[in-house]
Amino acid sequence: MPGAVSAKSQKNPLSDKVNSREQPNVIIILADDLGYGDLECYGAKNVSTPNVNRLADQGIKFTNTHAVAATSTPSRYSLLTGEYAWRRPGTDVAPGNAGMIIRPEMYTMADMFRNTGYRTAAIGKWHLGLGDKTGEQDWNAPLPSGLADIGFDYHYIMAATADRVPCVFIEDGKVANYDPEHPIRVDYRRNIPGEPTGKDNPELLYNMRSSHGHDMAIVNGIGRIGYMSGGGKALWKDENIADSITSHAIDFIRSNAGEPFFMYFCTNDVHVPRFPHERFRGKNPMGVRGDAITQFDWSVGEIMRTLDQLGIADNTLVILTSDNGPVLDDGYDDQAEELLNGHSPTGPYRGNKYSAFEGGTMVPAIVRWPKGVAGGKESDVLMSHIDWMASLGSLIGARLPEGA
Repeated sequence: MPGAVSAKSQKNPLSDKVNSREQPNVIIILADDLGYGDLECYGAKNVSTPNVNRLADQGIKFTNTHAVAATSTPSRYSLLTGEYAWRRPGTDVAPGNAGMIIRPEMYTMADMFRNTGYRTAAIGKWHLGLGDKTGEQDWNAPLPSGLADIGFDYHYIMAATADRVPCVFIEDGKVANYDPEHPIRVDYRRNIPGEPTGKDNPELLYNMRSSHGHDMAIVNGIGRIGYMSGGGKALWKDENIADSITSHAIDFIRSNAGEPFFMYFCTNDVHVPRFPHERFRGKNPMGVRGDAITQFDWSVGEIMRTLDQLGIADNTLVILTSDNGPVLDDGYDDQAEELLNGHSPTGPYRGNKYSAFEGGTMVPAIVRWPKGVAGGKESDVLMSHIDWMASLGSLIGARLPEGA
């Protein structure tokens, strides 16, 4: 056709702009309870993770990386602040109605990126508290303090974690898709009158039964920790969580593709209750835990595909890791232990989540940045999440306040 330009020769102004920029976009993909041995590129059996494999093939796979703690809240606290969690009281595993554990006066990784000209976002699991004081949040109104106060321009997060109430997403400081006809009440001390519980009404646990604990409020046919009423159309469906947070992550990338951005993307998949979407069910012999790993790999693939489509993958630094080691039976009867079939979630290490042995904190870590890092490598350099804030700050030329 006369005058036609081949797709190969077409210019992409967005790609040219981003890839000529010195500062890379930065995405941290933080899996939940994903063990060192749970990915195919780390020797996993019975599960296929092609998208993570591609990330490793094109980047550096680290084999000696450690989370700061063997549980979620302190691990995440340390990653985002660069401070050991044991230095600060109140950083143990947080209840679903915890007040903010990272206080507004603290300097965070998100502050560092925002003050260096980046747009910032937190998407997915949070589990670091919301509002000013524990147990005093009004979930039916905007929260008086939240992620905007610690450096995030945008957030779409699970209030805590999937096995704890409230089972709603928080978007920019208020319950997403709020339903005024079903006001939300949350209590971690006593049940709300008239509400069934997993302990007293096990017949209502139609999606997943508890093995121990997790027998308080029932949401989506699954027992939870803590008591809750209301929510209506704001309540999540566990099988749709991965789709929801991934779509919001893609929207953020597309909306901010022209400027430097930092995204803290935290999946829930491998954490209990493991209830992946039906399109991932039955993909491997390990049952729903294996299917959840497959679902996590899909999310990784969708983010990478978006970067490729926009032409900005070369100058986007992607870091993939996990918050702590794996756990099998963590309160739900999902046969995670019985269906291992030779798979070792911690690889060669003993221990697991909650453990002081290396299996509790040894985590996968993959770094891909085509513009700045040669791919196809493996490194056994000793590395900890505690270092990442300062390291990334040095990379982007950030100035950190004294004492940060």
